[in-house]
Amino acid sequence: MLYVLSAIFLGWILGANNTASIFGPGIASGVFSHRKVALIGSVFVVLGALINGSEGLKNLSSLGSNYAYDGAIVLLCAGLTMLALTRLGFPASATQTVFGGMVGAGLVRVGVASMNWHIVARFLLSWVLTPLFAALTAFFIYHVLAFFFRKIHRTQFQDIFVYIASWLAGLYDAYALGANNVANVTGPVLIHLSSLELAALLGGSSIALGVIFSSRKVIDTVGKQIVALDHFSSLVAMLAQATTLFTFSFVGIPVAASQAIVGGVIGAGYARGIKLSSWKTVLSMMSAWLLAPLASGVLSAFVCRFF
Repeated sequence: MLYVLSAIFLGWILGANNTASIFGPGIASGVFSHRKVALIGSVFVVLGALINGSEGLKNLSSLGSNYAYDGAIVLLCAGLTMLALTRLGFPASATQTVFGGMVGAGLVRVGVASMNWHIVARFLLSWVLTPLFAALTAFFIYHVLAFFFRKIHRTQFQDIFVYIASWLAGLYDAYALGANNVANVTGPVLIHLSSLELAALLGGSSIALGVIFSSRKVIDTVGKQIVALDHFSSLVAMLAQATTLFTFSFVGIPVAASQAIVGGVIGAGYARGIKLSSWKTVLSMMSAWLLAPLASGVLSAFVCRFF
């Protein structure tokens, strides 16, 4: 029961925090309402987890130890770290907090020599590639879509196009979030669950619960304080983020939705010729990305010392 409760706790925090990452630009620019898109998007989160979440679940679970409560300890420590960052208004990364927790617990249990370092290296590399890939993808998508968008000469048709495309992009984002990040929620406790399907359903449902009960504070940070986007640019940022998450889900590496959307927002902004609204906000986010795995790892290692 402890494994299930800890997974639900982290999934709820992950969903609440990453609603900003998957819907933030669209909500902040006024394309759709927070509550409506959260309710519908939660369904697609579960579908993504069930259909495309298995590879990441298997990869992340390979970092875990076989000690009885380590998986639950990692999830609880990761959830507490994310909760603290969410309260501060930062789009924290479940990928990094879970990864940090698993490495911290693993170093205590099995030592440096027995750690699965090639998997660790793949995760670390993904932290660098995620925002870069998303920014370049956004830059490319912006210019491709803009070419076709300019051919729509009537303003009302342009508005309809952006509205429909933004909804499709938001649901694509929700699906990709479930597919990529379900591993963070139930990967550490996979050995204690009866099947991959159960792990995917539990993790996806927990994330969906967090999406439904998310708040506006982190949404405003992502949607307004990095680059001021119009409706078209917010659509591009969401498409870039979803493409990044979905691409990495096939590799089996859960990546940070918060990193992907920040890269997508910056890429869309620069493609439109707009510079950053606040370097301070971006640097604060990057600091949170570094602090999250360190804090979660230290907390997990400390708890594992006594249990």
